[in-house]
Amino acid sequence: MILSDAPLFADLADGPEGARGYWLRTEDGVRVRVGHFPSATGRGTILLFPGRTEYIEKYGRNAKDFADHGYDVLAIDWRGQGLADRLTSNRNVGHVEHFIDYQMDVAAMVAAAQALNLPRPWYLLAHSMGGAIGLRAAMEGLPVEGCIFSAPMWGIQLPQALRPVAWTIGLCASQIGCGSAFAPSTKPESQLITEDFSENKLTRDRDMYDYMRSHVLAQPDLGLGGPSLRWLYQALSDSKALSRRPSPNMPCITWLGSDEAIVDADRIRDRMAHWPGGTLEQIPGGRHEMLMEHYDLRRAMVDRSLGYLQAQAAPANARSA
Repeated sequence: MILSDAPLFADLADGPEGARGYWLRTEDGVRVRVGHFPSATGRGTILLFPGRTEYIEKYGRNAKDFADHGYDVLAIDWRGQGLADRLTSNRNVGHVEHFIDYQMDVAAMVAAAQALNLPRPWYLLAHSMGGAIGLRAAMEGLPVEGCIFSAPMWGIQLPQALRPVAWTIGLCASQIGCGSAFAPSTKPESQLITEDFSENKLTRDRDMYDYMRSHVLAQPDLGLGGPSLRWLYQALSDSKALSRRPSPNMPCITWLGSDEAIVDADRIRDRMAHWPGGTLEQIPGGRHEMLMEHYDLRRAMVDRSLGYLQAQAAPANARSA
């Protein structure tokens, strides 16, 4: 794995000192970016899988929370977003040809973690779309000891009447060469730019909303608009395929807000009800971005997540001793 220096906007990230960015090339030649946030003690590493539209700097404060517990964080810009290669002539479209292509980004990220000799154990932290990518990766042997999911996109929240329409439009658009067009009702601009705090479905914390908004205002290249029709079809197809597969046999803690309005909460509850070694934490009043909520909740999520995973790992270590 060849690592070359990439920009990382540390002043915007507000994360641990010493953060560095790296460019990687995936198996199919796409350039993606990873960011390493170090800790002082190196007790382990969090592999952080962001959601759609997201980028490394958005998780700087979360990385600081984990660094305070002694964990490094390695985050990624998925293909088609952040500073990674965009996949259409219109860089504002959130697009992917096949959802499984994200697994090539995962493979490059794991190779980078190995090249950087990041401390073990490794754990997965995945939000929203990253939760779909991360679930498949965990099913297929991602070298982590456990998973933390935040509002994972194991289904998309759509009105029942619109589901067949979304499937049909997405499939037909791809077949006639219009798959890179914006999905209906979405916009070219970042939602953080077009929506006032009072309208947002992401967080109840004004400070964290302003934190996220400041990133795309200062560095517009980090921003992303709505998804393409092909992305929507691929996302629906992938979530359906994953719903038919059993959960991996590893510890898992998943966070879900009671006011979730973006991903399918029923899919999350159903999977976690049948996940061996898994638990679901439901937060009253929580919205989609619980990792972007107020400081006390963010810290409580980190404390509870690490405590749960470490407690689950202890019996396994005792058995192998």
